[in-house]
Amino acid sequence: MCKACKGKYYMTTAIAYTSGKPHIGNTYEIVLADAIARYKRQEGYDVYFQTGTDEHGQKIELKAQEAGITPKAYVDNVAGEVKKIWDLMNTSYDNFVRTTDADHEAQVQKIFKKLYEQGDIYKGYYEGLYCTPCESFFTESQLVDGKCPDCGGEVQPAKEEAYFFKMSKYADRLIEHINTHPEFIQPVARKNEMMNNFLLPGLQDLCVSRTSFTWGIPVDFDPKHVVYVWLDALTNYITKIGYDADGDSSDLFTKNWPADLHLIGKDIIRFHTIYWPIFLMALDLPLPKQVFGHPWLLQGEGKMSKSKGNVLYADELVEMFGVDAVRYFVLHEMPFDNDGVISWELMVERMNSDLANTLGNLVNRTISMSNKYFGGVVNNAGAAEPVDDQLKEVVTGARDRINAKMGELRVADAITEVFTLFKRCNKYIDETMPWALAKDEEKKARLETVLYNLVESISIGANLLAPFMPETTEKILTMLNDRTREFEELAAFDLRENGIRVTDQPEILFERLKLDEVMQNVEELHPSAPDADKEGEGDEADAAAGEEAVIDIELKAEITFEEFGKMQFQVGEILACEEVKKSKKLLCSQVKVGSQVKQIVSGIRKYYSAEEMVGKKVMVLVNLKPAKLAGVLSEGMLLCAEDADGNLALVVPEKEMPAGAEIC
Repeated sequence: MCKACKGKYYMTTAIAYTSGKPHIGNTYEIVLADAIARYKRQEGYDVYFQTGTDEHGQKIELKAQEAGITPKAYVDNVAGEVKKIWDLMNTSYDNFVRTTDADHEAQVQKIFKKLYEQGDIYKGYYEGLYCTPCESFFTESQLVDGKCPDCGGEVQPAKEEAYFFKMSKYADRLIEHINTHPEFIQPVARKNEMMNNFLLPGLQDLCVSRTSFTWGIPVDFDPKHVVYVWLDALTNYITKIGYDADGDSSDLFTKNWPADLHLIGKDIIRFHTIYWPIFLMALDLPLPKQVFGHPWLLQGEGKMSKSKGNVLYADELVEMFGVDAVRYFVLHEMPFDNDGVISWELMVERMNSDLANTLGNLVNRTISMSNKYFGGVVNNAGAAEPVDDQLKEVVTGARDRINAKMGELRVADAITEVFTLFKRCNKYIDETMPWALAKDEEKKARLETVLYNLVESISIGANLLAPFMPETTEKILTMLNDRTREFEELAAFDLRENGIRVTDQPEILFERLKLDEVMQNVEELHPSAPDADKEGEGDEADAAAGEEAVIDIELKAEITFEEFGKMQFQVGEILACEEVKKSKKLLCSQVKVGSQVKQIVSGIRKYYSAEEMVGKKVMVLVNLKPAKLAGVLSEGMLLCAEDADGNLALVVPEKEMPAGAEIC
């Protein structure tokens, strides 16, 4: 079918801030976006996929000074590094933007002037607490433990002349839009956070210019001011597809705006769901159809940062595992609305079990048997048995199951569905035992049919895998001597013509790895820190480092299996959550368990806000005797893990499970 038949699909990532080389957590976003873009193209959409770099601001100016070079030279270097990594990860973007591009800068100046002339921007001065890394001002009440609420960093008092945007002028209109467009902010927990924490309490006017540094786009009618980085950065979504504030916008803009999807990290959801929509309203432009704030990819238990020394980079992972293995890992390990975790150990486990065994071994065995028994020629001899229908049901139904997941941006679940198909193929081999059929000449037709079914199933699976692991798909189809299929064909079977040969030398798609060898390579990449004695830490630091790796707790008295069996654990879904007014520690959650809703009070307010609890899948002890905590009835217990410092983390299912699923 015509690739444009389903219409346009304009999607963007957040533009990467050019403060340094992007780590794998930053890179996850571009891989996620690429998987969505490739899938939409496979469906038949005319996709325009935009990414790029955000290059202005005080932080960049300071880093350039430290490096002894100009800000432009600094961002040129970093932007080049970002683009290099995006290309390394085989991402199929259509446009890589830079906010230092002349056309963007000219339009930002026009936009600023237009908003000023129509009365949305006015001059005043700002006095508040400023976070340099976030390029943001905050009031005292917005701080968390005296620190920046976004990054946790230090804030400094600041006062300067500035231009301001009248945010409150459009607040009611934005609230109405969010309420009438439930798909606008996803996941739903992000919407609740924006409404309850920012919009409903009332918006303050937003500072949109600065005078304390010079690395930015000058306000052309008041050049001592530079445009605030967020007004500059956010407008790339329209300026770089040809928006013109004077009314002479390009055909590309007319075709693609409004955006179908802004894909961003959850830490910048406020800027994209409050500031950006209000800017668009002021420009009399339609709002994007959806903003998806994806979770973070964590190294261990924390967000990656150079200061913590827990940073992994895409190029290092690719050197160890290959591009598609890294793509698979970051896509597969990220839940829809909870943070994912990355580690060298988990990468090796997935490489060996999912990629080398489930997929690689399946392809290798099928091709090898086709060559051994039929000289590589694949034919459907029509010798069908009921087990074939069971295989075909899984294979032909996979496309629609994947389509449903991708329609909700549940990419991890979609790629799991692809591997469910491959696992069913492996089971089919065990059920049909081709090696046994080969021993009986009268069963030659049955053996031919079994191998045809396997090749056809793998081909369909490989096509479905293409958005997620494009290089692997190409390798598999080449070895099978098969073609790329249209989206409509992916729910059909028996499309491969008889008599086509597979390759006589199957390629090993993924090599099994030994963890100790991988960790030795990691040590060579990142040698251990200098001896603690040289740093004045001594043996106590070594001991402390060892204690952080594991936690030993005092064992309780043994219980019997019968005693354990009295406890009932199930998966629950948090429908609503609020703070317990009489306590600083407690949250009260309404938790759906099967068809029931239980009220559960938990002492986790220090670690989770009420808003971010909504929508989470959690593990629940459901038959705990009800009790009152701070005067509020609690009908169960949410399971948490606790580290040596007393920090808590909810225990959540590794994969998507329905509310009420038994934990056993």
